[in-house]
Amino acid sequence: MDWGTVTTEDLIEALREVDWSSPPRPLSEFFSRFTFPRSSSKWNSRLKCNLYYYRTNYFIMIVAILALGFLRRPLAIIAALLTTLSVAFLNDSFAGTFSEKVTRTVRQFSPHLAAKMRPPLTPVIRGRPSAKRAIFICGRPRWVFVLVFSLASFFLWFVSCGLLTVLWAFLIGLLSTILHASFRTPNLKARLNTFREEFRAVWRNYSEL
Repeated sequence: MDWGTVTTEDLIEALREVDWSSPPRPLSEFFSRFTFPRSSSKWNSRLKCNLYYYRTNYFIMIVAILALGFLRRPLAIIAALLTTLSVAFLNDSFAGTFSEKVTRTVRQFSPHLAAKMRPPLTPVIRGRPSAKRAIFICGRPRWVFVLVFSLASFFLWFVSCGLLTVLWAFLIGLLSTILHASFRTPNLKARLNTFREEFRAVWRNYSEL
């Protein structure tokens, strides 16, 4: 797969729908070899490839940088967790897994309540869904959880006076991610990974056919 033909919108859509439960790449591989890209097209292709291949490592790195900035602010740590959850809910795989685990836990105490937490059925016409599959969390639309967690985290950021700190920490984490993805030479595993059906199923929406 030629990453130069993958647009930014395709990459964001892939990162939103792909499974993030895969473990991070080993540190020996993550900090293995760095070279300067030969051209802007090479840099563009390398950046997208590394962002997708090392997505779990970058996520952990940004969270770690944010955590280091809030060691003395307990409310800011809670706000960071809520912000992380609100962003993670935008990923289809995480939202579905979170909803399933919460529903399974509630079922042990209240089967009746767990039955109400099931997502509504999507009408099927001629073997295909009549509309694009909507994501539900605990029986409610995903945007409800994203909105509630975002508002709660914003309130805690305001109370803890840590909004400026999180902006600086997030910028440092984002800059570190871009620098690593720009200079980390894609290895053979990363290149072979681009040909797997994992990305193609997301990019071409094979799952909806």
